Amino acid sequence: MTPIRVAIVGCGRISDLHELGYRGLDQARIVALCDTNRKRAQTKARAWGVERVYTDYRQVLDDPEIDLVELLVPHDLHAPMTIAACEAGKHVSVQKPMALSAAEADRMIAAAQKAGVVLRVYENFVFYPPHVRAKEMIEAGEIGDPQMIRMHVSTGKSKTAWKVPLSAWAWRFNEQRCGGGPLVFDHGYHIFSLAYHLMGPVERVVAWIDRSPVVPTKYVDAPAVIMFQFKAPRRYGVMDFAHTPNLVMDSIYYADDDRVEVIGDRGVIFINRCTAKTVNLPPLMLFKDGKTTSIPVDRYEWHDSFIDCTRHLVQVLTTGGRPVLDGPTGKAVLQFTLAALISSSTGREVRPDEVD
Repeated sequence: MTPIRVAIVGCGRISDLHELGYRGLDQARIVALCDTNRKRAQTKARAWGVERVYTDYRQVLDDPEIDLVELLVPHDLHAPMTIAACEAGKHVSVQKPMALSAAEADRMIAAAQKAGVVLRVYENFVFYPPHVRAKEMIEAGEIGDPQMIRMHVSTGKSKTAWKVPLSAWAWRFNEQRCGGGPLVFDHGYHIFSLAYHLMGPVERVVAWIDRSPVVPTKYVDAPAVIMFQFKAPRRYGVMDFAHTPNLVMDSIYYADDDRVEVIGDRGVIFINRCTAKTVNLPPLMLFKDGKTTSIPVDRYEWHDSFIDCTRHLVQVLTTGGRPVLDGPTGKAVLQFTLAALISSSTGREVRPDEVD
């Protein structure tokens, strides 16, 4: 069988984790890289053994030997690049958040359906092994009826964390390019996706989003608190974002503290780490019958979620089925995210289904 031929478009820092999923695979391989910075693309090409380097996205779309494009580009480019790729007959894996609006998402979904290609949103958090195991436990009834999910994010600093160039952050403070703030809208899409994945579709959202200065005239969208009611009966959630730049963390990726609790009527699941190591507890724990136990998880490094996310799509493309975060699901998560932004700016409750 001919392997799926992949082009990665955008060779920034995160592309290193996307490349991991293709290592050692017979079913797929990276055949081309594209970046407006030729030197950056060439450096990655040498490291990964990739022969073709492009600086113009149209070259990727004109290449008949590319089956799948992975779009690792600023948010405002997601919709136009996805639509163009679909029209060129390419499958698309687009980084989160899917688009800047639900209307853009609709056009992306329609383009994929018309072309008969697969469109999925690259969302690694739902593939993080402790999150996967937690979902299995919820579905198996380990905690009874899940009634509440609590999700926490805070920023920090780490001597061992990634060194991310300023150019990678600058566009994230431009709302026309980013679509929202770097915490709630950008990083937050991971958290909204995970809440949706673990607990289901959302009925209504209320949010308070403050601002904290990071440099003169530039702000991060935190502290913030977001409350939501799921469509399933008697099921609620809350997430909070804190800007805590002086909080020291242990991380070889981003210095972000991500933690989750899922509370049921018979037990509680605790997911204690993700991007960084913060609280000194096992990655996954269960409180049930008056006892707290560690739940074994063989893999719990953040990069494991990227490997599994990539390989899931390869499996879908080779054996059939639907991606976990296909176009319609990606749109629903986007509406959930945008509902929080609208609620904070208007001071009212917002229903994600009504966000366009």
